[in-house]
Amino acid sequence: MKLLLGFSRLIDSITEIIGKAVAWLILVAVLVSAGNAIIRKIFNMSSNAWLEAQWYLFGAAFMLAAAYTLSQNEHIRIDVVYGKFSRRTQHWIDLFGHVFFLMPFVLLMTYYLIPYVLMSVRSQEGSSSAGGLIVWPAKAILLFGFALLALQGVSEIIKKVAIMTGNMDDPTPYVPTHAPLDDIAAPEARP
Repeated sequence: MKLLLGFSRLIDSITEIIGKAVAWLILVAVLVSAGNAIIRKIFNMSSNAWLEAQWYLFGAAFMLAAAYTLSQNEHIRIDVVYGKFSRRTQHWIDLFGHVFFLMPFVLLMTYYLIPYVLMSVRSQEGSSSAGGLIVWPAKAILLFGFALLALQGVSEIIKKVAIMTGNMDDPTPYVPTHAPLDDIAAPEARP
């Protein structure tokens, strides 16, 4: 298990580096978008390349940050039922979801994206819009994002098994759903 946890830590550190670096793509996308809008309004000019660059930057930020979001346990879930269970049951639910939903989906997407991206790279696929960008980098980002998410899924499965078998402390201990609200509502009730 120590070897697997070491592998998991390696994946987590790679995901964290990429996730934090990719956050800057949002700023770049906003600057490109604002610059494009200003130029369009002031000079009455527009460029499909700049418009597509915005889409590529936003898509890259979304796809490449998905694995980091998973590693931080920040993906959206419906807490109406999940939050009422014990932490151990929540770990079982997460493990089940990772093994039977996340991993099949990301592995299938990766499998189908490989020939899709290779064909686009070989043909040097370009935009269908006049003056647009080449398309294959955006498709490659999709592939890389799903591959990174698959690796992070493996890391999460390793960590869930380690926590449930007592080989690792739970990094996110159980907090009842309304505990933070109860603390705010009744500060005199705090110990």
